[in-house]
Amino acid sequence: MTPMIPVELQQILSGTPELERANLVGGCVRDWLLGLQPKDLDVEVFGVSYDRLVKALSRWGGTDVVGRSFGVVKLNLPGGGSYDFSIPRRDSKVGPGHTGFRMTFDSAITPRDAAARRDYTINAIAYDPRSGEWLDFFEGRRDLQRRILRHTSEAYTEDPLRVLRGMQLAGRFNLEPAPETVQLCREIAGTYSELAVERVGQEWFKWAARSTVPSAGLRFLQATGWIRHFPELAALQGLPQDPGWHPEGDVFAHTCHCCDALASLPAWQAADEESRVVYMLAVLAHDFGKAETTQEAVIEGRTRIVSPGHDRAGVPRAERFLERIDSPTAIACRVVPLVANHMAHLQVVSDRVVRRLARRLAPETLDGLCLVMTADSFGRPPSPRRLPEAVVALQDKAAELNLRDRAPKPILLGRHLIEAGRKPGPEFARILEAAFEAQLEGQFADLAGARRWLNDWLERSDPGC
Repeated sequence: MTPMIPVELQQILSGTPELERANLVGGCVRDWLLGLQPKDLDVEVFGVSYDRLVKALSRWGGTDVVGRSFGVVKLNLPGGGSYDFSIPRRDSKVGPGHTGFRMTFDSAITPRDAAARRDYTINAIAYDPRSGEWLDFFEGRRDLQRRILRHTSEAYTEDPLRVLRGMQLAGRFNLEPAPETVQLCREIAGTYSELAVERVGQEWFKWAARSTVPSAGLRFLQATGWIRHFPELAALQGLPQDPGWHPEGDVFAHTCHCCDALASLPAWQAADEESRVVYMLAVLAHDFGKAETTQEAVIEGRTRIVSPGHDRAGVPRAERFLERIDSPTAIACRVVPLVANHMAHLQVVSDRVVRRLARRLAPETLDGLCLVMTADSFGRPPSPRRLPEAVVALQDKAAELNLRDRAPKPILLGRHLIEAGRKPGPEFARILEAAFEAQLEGQFADLAGARRWLNDWLERSDPGC
């Protein structure tokens, strides 16, 4: 396989003497070997100093040196493209946390030395654009072919974030961790506290947005023992479900299957990145409440395992998990109502119910809820993937009411009260709230109906007017 290097980058590499010893590295090389189109191309340059590299690249466009402390120069081309160039460095662990490293830059570092500092063998492969040679010092291509996630060197243990990076890589590329890597991860499980919460979140969001087999990432956490750092998820392990409805096993197994089902749905794949994160995290958290509601009950003479109210009980647990991974408010405010309402299709699907459900979900939508419900339903193998009739009915009613992708908006507004001769004041809020409730109940559906409702309401509340 010969990588498709953009013409503009080829010109830069061939027209810059200082880049004589430059290799393409990291994720772009891995993606090429997997037959994927890389999003970013990173170039590692040997034998030059940082300042000399900046000067050489400035002949092609603007240079951003914000990454100086990491030896990175971003080249911004006049046409709008950009590439990251870096000089290899040596990292020495001198303290806890991601800031506890001393970095030195040495022009004598070899490509093998540079590759050894990378986290996993699949990320340690380089490509020499001049010779067309793959530089694979740690058999990363073999691991890619076998779908194995293996650490590159013992330096792996110096940065605990690499474990969470392993989680999202496993989910994105359906990788199985090597036993020796699992063991190393277990040995450094106690260093989780060194990680900044925002860095933890970044890895979770990559898992949520880009996974093809999300369960591989969750099982990576389980195998390495790092699942304990996410107690809301850990509590699902071994938590029983009724085998008649859940033949797949415990709640953790169900959650894994549901996440995989979501990743296979074309609607999830076509969604924007934030929405993919929202729906994947909602499916991940949808049964968190079962940890405190699961019990045995005798139903029609049979002992069954049930979890009444787990949708509501899951809300505070989902909120804690989202806080634990530093979820932005824009994501959390969409995830939580999906968790709270993921059983709503079991209600009678009426106009009134669907209008109120759409309002409770906001800023999320009924379309998003139906996507979560679909994944939940499909996550019960070997049961066939069959969408419950109640979900179909909900989708149909949402389409009929034009509420698939939005919440109901109030028809009666303050300006209509003014037009009716009311003066702005504290009563406005009371009237408008009552009007919106009446609208949700189906008492009116257009402005003419809203005005008739207002006249009736005013007469009832103020008969002497």
